[in-house]
Amino acid sequence: MFFMEALKMALAALKAHKMRSFLTMIGIIAGVASVIAVMTGISVIQTSIEKEISVLGTQTFQVQKQAAGGAMSEEEWRKIQARRPLTTEHADAIRDKVKSADLIGPELWGYNHTAAFRDKKTNNNLMICGGSPEYSPNNTHYVNLGRNLSQEDVSVGRRVVLLGYGVAEELFPWTDPLNRVVKIDGRKFTVVGVLEDKSSAMGGRFNQYLIIPVTTFKKIYGSRTPNGQQRSVNITVQAKTPELLQKAIDETRAVMRSERGLKPQEEDDFTIFTNESNIRTFNDATAPIKTGGFAIGIVALIVAGIGIMNIMLVSVTERTKEIGIRKAIGAKRRDILFQFLFESSGICLLGGGIGIVLAAGVTWLIDRFLMPASVSIPILVVAVL
Repeated sequence: MFFMEALKMALAALKAHKMRSFLTMIGIIAGVASVIAVMTGISVIQTSIEKEISVLGTQTFQVQKQAAGGAMSEEEWRKIQARRPLTTEHADAIRDKVKSADLIGPELWGYNHTAAFRDKKTNNNLMICGGSPEYSPNNTHYVNLGRNLSQEDVSVGRRVVLLGYGVAEELFPWTDPLNRVVKIDGRKFTVVGVLEDKSSAMGGRFNQYLIIPVTTFKKIYGSRTPNGQQRSVNITVQAKTPELLQKAIDETRAVMRSERGLKPQEEDDFTIFTNESNIRTFNDATAPIKTGGFAIGIVALIVAGIGIMNIMLVSVTERTKEIGIRKAIGAKRRDILFQFLFESSGICLLGGGIGIVLAAGVTWLIDRFLMPASVSIPILVVAVL
């Protein structure tokens, strides 16, 4: 029996048993679609989160008291909470002593604040950053309208503010916000600029920021949070060039250890992280979830494969007479095997094709109505294989 003849007979058998073939395909359709959907979903979420984690510039890193993220034990958490806070004096020391860096910006953060202009008032969900002119370039969050904070604003502790894009839209829907006076927690501030739109696919609050001079923040909100904890400064440091990034990190670590009086055998009581280290921490934390999602899809395909195997065994039993007649007129075992393999392969490929179309449709809907998404060709190949 020639190859093409075996293929034609297999297709004829599938056509003769349409319902059985379709019911057999359902498992493959679901399996392929689930593998593609799960892996595409993970890829989309991964890309979105990595984009939002990557808030620092390509040659920028941050020094802070807290860990950079990821799972940790209660003991590790307590150990980090016991660390001494970082101060603006530490930022000054880095600025003076780290020669491979040129933009050093201290940041103090406050949460659950309000802003108001005339009869309009935001919810109490705004974040306030007490920052410096370096905030914008170091965090790749640039001024869209007006001007950035100036060093003079910081030096004299002016009550000026940069509004997040969402805050400006809420308070000034039809009015130019520049040089207007807004009330932040009841205190008057002059608007000098509006930050660019930085929407978040994952629910981040990049547009709900207020940036004021760090000195003004310290005067108004003090050195302790409302729950009594000592505030700790986050320090962003930009290396002069991407090539000098690691050197700047090493020099900053040395300066910080010296400023905090750490002995050689003592570990760092601060955290230094970059975009890459943030993403690496995130990937380490989510690796079991990704593996589990892929495993679930593979199990679905294995179950579907077993279903096809069972149906084909039933088919062989039903067609014993047909097989006997073919062997009697000269068909070999190999020819019979080819026909049944072609039938099972046809079911797999047709089901896989339908699964791909289904998954592509779902992905299109996600891309159209929720967030940017696309099906990866390698994922399609893996699912069908």
